Amino acid sequence: MRKPKDRRRSFLFPETKSSVLPEPARFFSKDLLSHPLPTNSFFQNFTLKNGDQAEYIHPYLIKSVDSSLSISYPSLFQISDYIYEVFKADLIISGSDKPNPHSRKSHLISSFSDLGVTLDFPSSNLSFFLVRGSPFVTCSVSDNLINISTSHGVRSFSGNSSSTRFSANLTNNQKWLIYASSPINLTKHGDSSIKCRGEFTGILRIAVLPGSNRDFETTLDRFSCCYPVSGEADFIKPFALEYKWQKRGSGDLLMLAHPLHLQLLAKDDRSITVLDKFRYKSIDGDLVGVVGDSWVLKPEPVSVTWHSIRGVNKDAYNEIISALVKDVNGLNSSAKVTSSSYFYGKLIARAARLVLIAEEVCYLDLIPKVITYLKNMIEPWLDGSFKPNGFLYDPKWGGLVTKQGSEDSHADFGFGIYNDHHYHLGYFLYAIAVLAKTDPLWGKRYRAKVYSLMADFMTLGKNGDHSTSSYPRLRNFDLYKLHSWAGGLTEFWDGRNQESTSEAVNAYYSAALIGLAYGDAHLVETASTIMTLEIHAAKMWWQVKEGDALYPKDFTAENRVVGVLWSTKRDSSLWFGPKEWKECRLGIQLLPILPVSEILFSDLKFVKQLVNWTLPALHRNGVGEGWNGFVYALESLYNKDGALKKIQSLHKFDDGNSLSNLLWWVHSRD
Repeated sequence: MRKPKDRRRSFLFPETKSSVLPEPARFFSKDLLSHPLPTNSFFQNFTLKNGDQAEYIHPYLIKSVDSSLSISYPSLFQISDYIYEVFKADLIISGSDKPNPHSRKSHLISSFSDLGVTLDFPSSNLSFFLVRGSPFVTCSVSDNLINISTSHGVRSFSGNSSSTRFSANLTNNQKWLIYASSPINLTKHGDSSIKCRGEFTGILRIAVLPGSNRDFETTLDRFSCCYPVSGEADFIKPFALEYKWQKRGSGDLLMLAHPLHLQLLAKDDRSITVLDKFRYKSIDGDLVGVVGDSWVLKPEPVSVTWHSIRGVNKDAYNEIISALVKDVNGLNSSAKVTSSSYFYGKLIARAARLVLIAEEVCYLDLIPKVITYLKNMIEPWLDGSFKPNGFLYDPKWGGLVTKQGSEDSHADFGFGIYNDHHYHLGYFLYAIAVLAKTDPLWGKRYRAKVYSLMADFMTLGKNGDHSTSSYPRLRNFDLYKLHSWAGGLTEFWDGRNQESTSEAVNAYYSAALIGLAYGDAHLVETASTIMTLEIHAAKMWWQVKEGDALYPKDFTAENRVVGVLWSTKRDSSLWFGPKEWKECRLGIQLLPILPVSEILFSDLKFVKQLVNWTLPALHRNGVGEGWNGFVYALESLYNKDGALKKIQSLHKFDDGNSLSNLLWWVHSRD
């Protein structure tokens, strides 16, 4: 993807000084402030308000408060409605504040990478290398007294003869191991703290023992001398993602893989060793030890296509064409032009679907009318003439905001504070891709602005190397969890969150279509790879199959899909509705219906479970008919005739859906 030469040109969209965005200067080092900054990252809570809310750095919950770092190996609270990880300050690491009036009490982010973040505490000369998936929390200490306290109590404390390895047994039955790169004089002090006598300079590594098996302790001892300080994730080729850690110390590197990592790890990679019995508990499933300096993840390839994968049944052409005529004729009359970037995007993407459906059923006469509609709708957002709203560039964090969002943090579902960027822009990109495919000259005219829209969440530049980029690296996609986050610059107790995985899939699918429209093979490959990972993650964590052991039994028994998935929580409710709105929970994980949707819902056994779980909810008073179409769409995967009759009886459709699209879907089933 091409990058602009000068970030301050804001890549073709006018700059704005938002009145609602938080200031990043408090928590980022000065050299980072001159680059685009992450707005949906795994450490986002460390950058917001007081920076004192916890973030999940697998396997620990980490909280930074008043120049100390609290570490929690969380327990899981569970009921049928939701499950979440409970933060309890198992260990609190602090140093003696230096009498420097210029030192700051809060933490400072001095560097970050795809897989880690470094928190400095300037007042006490402590730096923490928080690398995701490390069973150790690693701290660099410079001439300071170390204090380790706990919210429980220290039952016993002992060290080895060289004063480089210690074990602390707490009153909550946890055992923690402490390793030092050079001798340190640590002693138990009172009932709940461990103090250092004399200043220490060097590396401390701290890990909880995940079980009583003696082999666990031996494993931690063996790998205690090699520590990661950062980690990058590189798309080395299509459908291959490589993790590479920058490490220090000696020996081999031990990290932890979550269940999706284990599913995708390259089977032929002899450079790693999986320690299947070495496990930590996690809300995401057991984290398993993997030894190796780099991993390669290889998901099964998913091809991006404009049209249905198997083609439309020719016997259904007339029925689909009849619906197309009505939907196309109703574009201008029935579509109320909204100023919301989200609903506007859904409108134009809905219209663009009609073009591709018309191509499939060989009824091209309708296409010019839709193309004219799309140009009239899209161009004002690209040239800035849409008066109620528009895209602007925020130089503070480095990204697009809307005019409405720059003045009101609630407008456009929080787009102005970096919520849901991949959702909104994904819909715009879908419509633009269809338009550029159909009218290449139009596509060439607007290419620069189109690529700027896409780069807001699809920039691939390395962290710390943003001199030529207006946007941060992969704004929404989490390269450790392998799915996106939607919540932007809002502090949340439970960390980041995402509701609609299918709209995330749509974002990367649409970016791949942009690549197809412009002949950009690299973009097609990268966007397709990210889309594929998003699909794998949705199947792993959002789709709840009967009898699965990933989540607790009560939660699994009551839920077939997660409502909102958080860093440390799984909720059955939605942002816009309670758990009882099962049709909405299904729909928000399916919309928009596209060719790739059948890959997202390829497990027919699960689809039957999901539909049977949802159907009774349609008899509830107040159910919006537009949501029913999504339920019937999935039902058609195994009950085509019955679902078709239900779809034919519908009178209302979701604002991003249409009768034409539902008929196309049903008649392109096998």
